[in-house]
Amino acid sequence: MRASAISKLHPQPSADETTLAELGYKQEFRREFTPLEVAGLAFGCIGVAPSIVSVLFYAIPNGGPFAMVWGWAIACPFIMCIGLAMAELASAAPTSGGLYYWTYSLASPRCRNFLSWIVGYSNTIEIITGVASVNWACAIQITAAIRIASSDQEFATTTGQLYGIFAALVFSHAILVSFGTKVLARIQRLYTLVNGCLCFIIIIALPIATSSEYRNSASFALGDFTNLSGWPSGFAFILSLMAPLYTIGGFDASVHMSEEASNAASAIPWAIASSIALAAVLGWGINVSLAFCMGTDVSGVLNGPIGQPMAQILFNALGQRKALGLWCLIISAEYMVASNCLLVGSRQTFAFARDGALPFSRYLYRINRYTGTPVNTVWFDAICILAIGLLAFVSIEAINAIFSIAVTASYVAYITPITTRFAFKNDFKPGPFNLGKLSLPIAVIAVSWMVFVITVFFFPATPQTTPQQMNYTVVVLGGFMFLAISYYYCPVYGGVHWFSGPIANITPFIEGEQRDGDSMSEKKDQGDGDISVSVMDV
Repeated sequence: MRASAISKLHPQPSADETTLAELGYKQEFRREFTPLEVAGLAFGCIGVAPSIVSVLFYAIPNGGPFAMVWGWAIACPFIMCIGLAMAELASAAPTSGGLYYWTYSLASPRCRNFLSWIVGYSNTIEIITGVASVNWACAIQITAAIRIASSDQEFATTTGQLYGIFAALVFSHAILVSFGTKVLARIQRLYTLVNGCLCFIIIIALPIATSSEYRNSASFALGDFTNLSGWPSGFAFILSLMAPLYTIGGFDASVHMSEEASNAASAIPWAIASSIALAAVLGWGINVSLAFCMGTDVSGVLNGPIGQPMAQILFNALGQRKALGLWCLIISAEYMVASNCLLVGSRQTFAFARDGALPFSRYLYRINRYTGTPVNTVWFDAICILAIGLLAFVSIEAINAIFSIAVTASYVAYITPITTRFAFKNDFKPGPFNLGKLSLPIAVIAVSWMVFVITVFFFPATPQTTPQQMNYTVVVLGGFMFLAISYYYCPVYGGVHWFSGPIANITPFIEGEQRDGDSMSEKKDQGDGDISVSVMDV
């Protein structure tokens, strides 16, 4: 062990480094992300327009224009409640470990190790399946571009060809995300600009350019309910909520960048709240625009020759050349979303490996000396994503399950720390972002909504289903969680024998007193003291 009164990265410890030290961790990344770039990252991970494109097939058969417009409007307030509850926790403890760290700090000592383990693995699964889903959607969109460009829209791809495109995308993202933090921070400006411009093009330019043949009346766009799923209309409408819930998901992205952001205790919660609010408004505008420009043949849009509902809408409304140009911009934005998601995922994996919870943690918990980033975890995540993509060879339904797994796994991870804050006795001390008396009611709404959504999304797309057409969400997610729990309780080698939650790699001494390593609740009381640190070699 060696003692040091300052960080290796800065001449004097900043307020962010001091806060991180109070949480038990030394500063290992460079804090290159400004508050605006953190918000851009959160907005970029949501990727409103390309994400809507990816999951429009959930909304159209389960209510058509009505579900697209009003399903979005109904879901967004509940999503904001989840985001606000998360933002308050992020402000109190801004660390890359995020959810599993909060769970450990706020839960009872009797169960906090297990709960922290489950949340960490759920969060890891959420991010990996989320990145896989975005890359798979991007691969499908590339093949749709080829169909738009072809004269008869009959270009066909095999599963092997799709997987090859998917693998190439993942590989290229891994190279990009291996760059240094400064490059990754500055590139958020481009990503935010592209995503924002794409939203406004669809909201403003698409209705102007759409021919009268495909322009719908307000009564159709806002009131037509088309049920092609076979479920009762009420339940079909609930299933359509998968579209907004997937699109405005992964807003914990900024949490995992906490150790690379300046003024993290304020920047991270505001990034969460602002990205959800902006995505909610722009996403609703996009859905309204599509509802007015999709024509009245809902079934034709869903089952068109191009194979992608959004691509079919653009082709019908704009013609081949304009549709292809806009579609290429959508693909570019989707690519940017995927790279941001891998960036965030690598930081979650790094944090979980830092606390020794993952297999091969000793190799994953490393910072590359040239880039100053966790290159090992970037490529580890990429390999896991490629493995997830092999579900495509099982069935279309199996690979499509990764979209709902990204939502359900994230909600398992979100529910636990929000619940433990109020379910167990703890002395939670809020950070600069504080909901005050609204904290409990917002948390109750958020948790109730997530429990409801998780239950619903285990149902298949249609009531008449075969083993090949079943909803594989419960199988794949259940399989992942079974492996995580089995690893925890494995005799001799399981986490139950050695995992003790977040491991402090820095020992702070504040006003002569040593800090207890697992308190989110004590942090604020100690924040005014002078801090010196001793750093442990890992």
